[in-house]
Amino acid sequence: MKKVFASVFLIVIFLAFTIFYQIKNSTCSVLKIIEPALIQADLNNNGIADDDEMICVADIKTFMPGIKPAKPDFVKDIDLTGNELTALGYITMNTGKNILSDKQVKLKFTGKRSHDCRFADIYVENQNYSDLLFESGLAAKNGIINKAKFLQKLEDARKLKLVIYNNKSNKYHKTDCKYGVLSSDYIIMNEKELPEDAVPCKFCHVNKSKPDKILPTPKTIFSGGSVRLILSDYTKILKPDRNCKSEACIALLNEINNAKVSIDMAIYGWDMIPPLYNAFLSAHNRGVKIRVVYDRSTSDDYYKETATLLKIADEHKSDYKTGNSAFTNQLMHNKFFIFDNKKIFTGSMNISSTGTSGFNADAVVIIESPDTAKLYTYEFEQMLSGKFHSEKSKSDLANNFTIGSSNISIYFSPYDNTMSYIVQLIDRAESYIYIPTFLITHNKLSQALIAAKKRGVDVKVIIDANSTSTRNTKHIILRQNNIPLKTENFAGRLHSKSIIIDDKYVITGSMNFSNSGENKNDENTIIIENFELARTYKEFFNYLWQKIPDKWLKLNAKSESLDSIGSCSDGVDNDFDGYIDGEDTGCF
Repeated sequence: MKKVFASVFLIVIFLAFTIFYQIKNSTCSVLKIIEPALIQADLNNNGIADDDEMICVADIKTFMPGIKPAKPDFVKDIDLTGNELTALGYITMNTGKNILSDKQVKLKFTGKRSHDCRFADIYVENQNYSDLLFESGLAAKNGIINKAKFLQKLEDARKLKLVIYNNKSNKYHKTDCKYGVLSSDYIIMNEKELPEDAVPCKFCHVNKSKPDKILPTPKTIFSGGSVRLILSDYTKILKPDRNCKSEACIALLNEINNAKVSIDMAIYGWDMIPPLYNAFLSAHNRGVKIRVVYDRSTSDDYYKETATLLKIADEHKSDYKTGNSAFTNQLMHNKFFIFDNKKIFTGSMNISSTGTSGFNADAVVIIESPDTAKLYTYEFEQMLSGKFHSEKSKSDLANNFTIGSSNISIYFSPYDNTMSYIVQLIDRAESYIYIPTFLITHNKLSQALIAAKKRGVDVKVIIDANSTSTRNTKHIILRQNNIPLKTENFAGRLHSKSIIIDDKYVITGSMNFSNSGENKNDENTIIIENFELARTYKEFFNYLWQKIPDKWLKLNAKSESLDSIGSCSDGVDNDFDGYIDGEDTGCF
């Protein structure tokens, strides 16, 4: 009897696994929407657009995106201008993205092929995609269009003020401008979404100035005596450089030049920034002691010039530990400097061309306080002695400080349970919680934000475009719980790891809001209680929020594509797929 029961049990388990496997493999994710009726689907679930993964939507014709698209046969009896066709194509493309982006879909292949795609019916959330487009009035089936819905969409199209924005020249044109049509790297976008420094084409925008922005450019520096905050307005920097012209890099350069005794730095890695390197070399030559701890994995892959900096260091240590495979998944992710045992420079800015140029959105804090420096020195010297990650121990030193009008608390990962202190502040929030951050994957944080939203707190989140594909990302569940969340759409990364609460608290540092950030990596996080500092950061957040179009509340901008301003001409592989600018399929 036992053998029979065991056999039946094994058969049931096998059948359940088979059914689960079939269900799992009957769906796939949408990698890219090329046209409303042409997509790339991840048929083999490897996350890469491979050959034979181009899918044409069966039995449907749509309006096409682009400048002056051809008039479809299904509206041949309706008078439409070129601008109206452009606007209808723009609306249709956004509708398709809204339905399919970041969704799991089921494909029912028809057996028909063209030279570059396979035809299939696409089902998303148990609805036929072509039916959804037909019902919207933006597509035809068997030559028939939902005319009543189409006329509504036509009215919407006529209200749009679309322009052609040239990424390379930073100029914008009317959609019927002959010079706009010649643009090689362009985006069709709403006029109100233009970058603040965009220049009107002098031929098609004669005597017309760019529309007023909702918010003026905010302050990016707060100075409260011994505590300073510096924010990077990455919406104005569309290409990285190594010139150290950003406010944060200039501040770091000044501290290096003013150092008299010592510079201790815990850095993720070193990219050659000549002004900074020359300043370090000059400091070394005048007798300043330079000590460095760094992450080994990035020095091998991304920061190959780290070795150049180490040559002028008096002491240095990486987190590499022979024979300890667990350390390979843990990062020395700090970005802090200690000057003369009395001043701290810390935050999210890496010493890279994208960080020091202001191409990335970063937050930097400078604190002049020997007591604070003493706490950071304890952390630094543990790492310099070879103790990284879980091998470190908590100091007996105080981690709460009153510096001028600021109350400051400092936490180090992985031993301080940093997220518990952040969640406590979120649980006490009464008015608002604004979060400009690279990513959110931490479950306790996301649940605390949802609870805050439910009790009436104004919660808003901006995350980096790359982060919607991050494992364990919480952007979907936050949106499902009515939290407004935008993916940014600029060339650089939204690299800050910050939270602003109730005109009272600013949380920032090197720690991403993830389990690894809290419990595995070497990180530092600062909580600052200061009304004026919080107001400065809040105004900057609102400025970013207004500059990012509302369509990215539902859609997810792709980091290297026509979605993201400047990303197709910045010389950077923004999505890490091995292709840059015009070589990347997102840019054409």
